[in-house]
Amino acid sequence: MPIIPTPITIVRLSFISVLAILLIACSDKKNDLQTIDYVQLDKSLLKVEVLSDSLQVPWDMVVSNDRNLFFTEQYGAVSVINLETNQQRKILVIPEVWHKRTAGLLSLTVHPDFKQNPYVYVHYTTKTDSLIYNHLVRYTLKGDTLISPKELLKIKGFTAHNGGRLAFSNNGKLLWATGDAYNGDESQDVNFLNGKILRLNADGGIPSDNPNPKSYVWARGFRNMQGLTVTDKGYIFTSEHGDAIEDEVNLIEKDRNYGWPAIEGLHNLPQEIAFAKANHTKEPVKSWTPVIAPSGITYYGSSAIAEWKNSLLLSTLKAKSLRVLKLDEEGKAITSEEIFFDNHYGRLRDVCVDADGAVYISTSNKDWKPQVGFPLAGDDKILKISLTDKALKKPLLGSKVSALADTKDKAIDAAQLYQNYCVSCHQADGKGVKGIFPALAGSNLVNGSSSNLVKALLKGINRAENPQKMPGFAFLKDDELAAVMNYIRQSWGNQAAKVTEKEIKQNR
Repeated sequence: MPIIPTPITIVRLSFISVLAILLIACSDKKNDLQTIDYVQLDKSLLKVEVLSDSLQVPWDMVVSNDRNLFFTEQYGAVSVINLETNQQRKILVIPEVWHKRTAGLLSLTVHPDFKQNPYVYVHYTTKTDSLIYNHLVRYTLKGDTLISPKELLKIKGFTAHNGGRLAFSNNGKLLWATGDAYNGDESQDVNFLNGKILRLNADGGIPSDNPNPKSYVWARGFRNMQGLTVTDKGYIFTSEHGDAIEDEVNLIEKDRNYGWPAIEGLHNLPQEIAFAKANHTKEPVKSWTPVIAPSGITYYGSSAIAEWKNSLLLSTLKAKSLRVLKLDEEGKAITSEEIFFDNHYGRLRDVCVDADGAVYISTSNKDWKPQVGFPLAGDDKILKISLTDKALKKPLLGSKVSALADTKDKAIDAAQLYQNYCVSCHQADGKGVKGIFPALAGSNLVNGSSSNLVKALLKGINRAENPQKMPGFAFLKDDELAAVMNYIRQSWGNQAAKVTEKEIKQNR
């Protein structure tokens, strides 16, 4: 029997229609963001807003071509934020992720043509009994869920040095920056996939134009890459952790050797120069000593923030800052460096850019390496940096890095030496990181025989039961070593006798 509309049913239907429209409108309503800071550049004024907070170590971020920001959290979750509405939803939790130190759900990227190929690629660590692996897996986004996992590659992993960044080259090849898994020798061996730039087809196959058409290896000789980006000209850059010295940014070229473990940073020691000549190695385009722990890196090619155009944006962990590394016109060399947010937001894990030129940075203050004064309220966060025309409070400023001044006659600052070379592991309060980096406060090694401490700092410590070795610091001068040893022997309640330069010289 047909339903004959009456005035009452028409009113009811109209009400239901209006309600449905309102519900749809509410679901698409844009969430307002909290502005927490402003930044003044030479001409541009920027605002810093909180895009997301209360996260668990957001490790990697990428913006798709349909204006969605995808990100991982180290414990095993993938989420997405609609950049039109700022609304966030969790689309995957991977229960088999093994999360310890710097192992876990690490990097992700999306297919370059995401609208046509809704693929999300992730890299995560698992552990079964004593076997640790890093997995490269492709998922398909369907609705609000990632489905149909397809494992493309599995390589050896460890509790640290898993590397773990993904990016697509401009010709559609998938790049995976892997760590050496605490076995530096394998970085040089093309039969192993650790310590390499790997190059894959989007479906996981080996490209026919790889150096060896039967191998994923594109470049080798890396320690622990933490950042990977491709410029508008197709140049590939990585950021990498050094050991005690020489953090790096590298320009990646086909079939090149980047030296680790025979070479660390610049090729400036006799044995490094000899290795470089014999092995077709390439020097970094930038290195830092003291180290800054560079992490995520991205190319900024937008005209939106004019001062940053044609730059590499680099997030740092130890240095707790965002670095703007200006490139030359060719796009292969770094010409200047500027530092922003120095110790302001804490450890910064990643950085990415959207199509409008807005920049996103993620904090890492709840990771395995807690810092004095952090985490801040609401950490961890994803922050959005974009143009504005008015500041409601005093803007933050950047600082340009100038060439090092001559330090020949400069007084030695023992506290600064500790900050430069020791604090990232042993912490500002000398308490270290429990179970990983030993405390210096009350340490038997620090307070005991000075000769044992001298030998440890000159030659390093490498215990079989703990592969987290301490590198040697023989590159420091005798007076610098004496200063930093005496600093730690007289700090945090330690009261040990002073170490002399003569004693250091005798033990070299």
